[in-house]
Amino acid sequence: MSLSVLAPVAGQVMPLQQVPDQVFAEGIVGPGLAIEPPRGGVLTVCSPVAGRILKAHPHAFVVLTHEGKGVLVHVGIDTVQLSGAGFTVHIGEGEEVAAGAPVVSFDPDEIADGGRSPVCPVIALDARPAQVEPVASGEVEVGEVLFDWA
Repeated sequence: MSLSVLAPVAGQVMPLQQVPDQVFAEGIVGPGLAIEPPRGGVLTVCSPVAGRILKAHPHAFVVLTHEGKGVLVHVGIDTVQLSGAGFTVHIGEGEEVAAGAPVVSFDPDEIADGGRSPVCPVIALDARPAQVEPVASGEVEVGEVLFDWA
């Protein structure tokens, strides 16, 4: 059964190869897409799928679907170095979430002003590249299908 993974944040869709981080760009973490969020204020990053929050950090979270598929959303690049500064987490590990539920808020300008990229990779964990079919391109809104995971 195919899983539709939704855009967790609005912005410009980009292939992982363009993410300014070798681990994501080379697909080491897994296949997926990334989103360059718009600037100009605080944005809320939402769950791309329904399931349970497996990991919740200010800079990244993993949602595990009831079918056992894990989706990682990484909020910015090298943002783990911020130790949570500039992020507001809205949900905790172990909590059930609906697709589109708010998970974390951040200001892309603050990330960029600190010399980091606000790009948000969305990764199908433990998937093969052939299992991920990009759906979105160009500009995307929160909740639009980003990619399908077979």
